[in-house]
Amino acid sequence: MKTIIRRTISDILVKQSRLYPVVGITGPRQSGKTTLVRTCFPEKQYVSLEDYDTREFAVSDPRGFLDRMPEGGIIDEIQRAPALLSYIQTIVDEPSKSARFILTGSNQFLLLKHVSQSLAGRISLLRLLPFTISELSGTESGKLSANHFLYYGGYPRIYRESLNPTDWCSNYIETYLEKDLKDIVNVLNLDLFRKFLSVIASCCGQLLNLSSIGAVLGIDQKTVKAWIAALQQSQIVILLQPYFKNYRKRVVKTPKLYFYDTGLACALLKIKNPDVLADHVARGQLFENLVISELHKESFHHNLRTDFYFWRDHTGHEVDCLFEDNGAVVPVEIKSSQTIRDDFFDGLRYFSDIDRKAGKRSFVVYGGEESQVRRRTINVLPWKETGRILS
Repeated sequence: MKTIIRRTISDILVKQSRLYPVVGITGPRQSGKTTLVRTCFPEKQYVSLEDYDTREFAVSDPRGFLDRMPEGGIIDEIQRAPALLSYIQTIVDEPSKSARFILTGSNQFLLLKHVSQSLAGRISLLRLLPFTISELSGTESGKLSANHFLYYGGYPRIYRESLNPTDWCSNYIETYLEKDLKDIVNVLNLDLFRKFLSVIASCCGQLLNLSSIGAVLGIDQKTVKAWIAALQQSQIVILLQPYFKNYRKRVVKTPKLYFYDTGLACALLKIKNPDVLADHVARGQLFENLVISELHKESFHHNLRTDFYFWRDHTGHEVDCLFEDNGAVVPVEIKSSQTIRDDFFDGLRYFSDIDRKAGKRSFVVYGGEESQVRRRTINVLPWKETGRILS
């Protein structure tokens, strides 16, 4: 029997199930949603709408389908039969009923669209993303180097079944992304879309340039924008927005693009093993991507829903990531080097001069192993402790 790695969100999921009659879990395919809900609620009846016969029953006879779940249950991939949500609403609104449902969905856009129409005020929505570094920290995988984490990414099946990340991610792209795309956007040329994925992987950590991407592929900006939106809805990419607070500075107003999973980005970049990353031209971008994605994952898994940004002025001064906490801005710099250098702090020093509150707490995440405190307020953290920033 394979060991199940405990997910950070588990306690929150159980707690929300006691407060709400319905809890919904979204997340990319293969992020571990089914394992999570079946582990947290082993006593609940489970059905998957990926199964054709089950889905046909749910679509053709929703009342009869739900009558078989008098105490509620787990319904996997609910977006396959969205009409069920209206019937679930009727059930949970009846005072005599005690049924409680756990719903999962891989297509965030479709799930949220139907939930807002049927279950507003009755459902708690959570998001599960691939493993965080902290979730893997107590396992043998937690002893891996930064390059190994970059290469392996966080999708659970790779760790659970000791799979080759390149092979698994390639199959993931072929089966799951293309399967979801049919529900979100009409892609007629899948070969061109595969090339598009490789192009944006080379752009991770950079400002999103729609015209440049379109020129490489021979497509218009409208198509590029639609395809990126589809990847956002499938929870594959992050668009980190610029911070617009008025510091009397001209600032960059274009978002930066990152992947939720660096393993997927490495596969798209044709990186075949972690040793290649030692001197790979994209290593710095991928390391920055790792930290940005970790912050997002930690936020969602603790149900914090933190809004993250970056800041860059027109002269090139930049802070890699920042967020607001109790009215103060918390800046985070990301450096892939394993050695702490004085220039790590240049961006934070500049930013603290234009926002005095930001100087009260700030972070540098770097590729080494040692924690330090500089200038009393700058916390230098090793990459494995990125999650501490939100604690």
